[in-house]
Amino acid sequence: MRHLKAFHVFHVAASSSSYSEAADKLCITHGAVSKQIKVLESYLSQHLFYKKGRHVYLTQEGEVLKEYTTQAFDALDEGIDKLTLVRNKCLEVSCEPTLTMRWLMPRLSDFYSQVPNADVRLSTAGGPVTLGVNALSLAIRRDDFELLHDYKRTKLVDEWVGPVFAPGYWQQVKGDLSKVRLLHSETRPQAWASWCQSAGKMGLLDNSSQSFAHFYFCFQAAVDGLGAALGSYPLVVDDLKRGNLIAPFGFLLSGHSYMLLSQEKTSDDQLEQRFIHWLQDNLQRCVPDRACDEQSLD
Repeated sequence: MRHLKAFHVFHVAASSSSYSEAADKLCITHGAVSKQIKVLESYLSQHLFYKKGRHVYLTQEGEVLKEYTTQAFDALDEGIDKLTLVRNKCLEVSCEPTLTMRWLMPRLSDFYSQVPNADVRLSTAGGPVTLGVNALSLAIRRDDFELLHDYKRTKLVDEWVGPVFAPGYWQQVKGDLSKVRLLHSETRPQAWASWCQSAGKMGLLDNSSQSFAHFYFCFQAAVDGLGAALGSYPLVVDDLKRGNLIAPFGFLLSGHSYMLLSQEKTSDDQLEQRFIHWLQDNLQRCVPDRACDEQSLD
């Protein structure tokens, strides 16, 4: 826009009683204010001010222009406020502990590269949650519990599960499932039983086993060659790509999914919406290359 500086000087001067007062507000000289007003009057071919004593007053044309510059600069101020809010806002997100450690945190740098200056603060928990407490905005959960609140529920991805082994451990047992130690988590005590029923391998439940207090420890134990963990795909995908784990039997749908809980809002929260879209896009692409079939289970 031509003469934007002159329009800004006019906008400040129009709400002042003198060019000197406008100069003080703008931190420029009285002469600089006068010069910019003359530039604008010449550009518009209109007189915008007239002098009366020691004060200046708007002409009729000046009054009309003041209405429009007020709208324009108010809109600009509002836009700057919104940008500052997005830059400085902290987004509080609660997520399943193992999903946080093994999937979300390793990918947050990608979100930050798309939204510089964003501040996503993670807390870990599973099951029921109350949004709005301690500024908590979003919760990422597995849909294995009854919702206590009427939150907006967005499906992120179906859960695929399957046994995962360290390559060395799989060679050690020579592919014989009867020799495999099952690694259980106290937070999902029925995980193996559900998979064995779906896969037609109920005999596996008689195998030796070891139990851990948390799902996260099961995966680390599997990586360390202590046995087989039942892997939810997003939780093991990085170790599969690195070769730390293998999934010789592929994956089966568990009947559950990961979901996002949020509150219905009347106003747009730009940072929250961008995080939701990023989360959906990345998790919806997090599915196994092949599912478990009858042949792979034999």
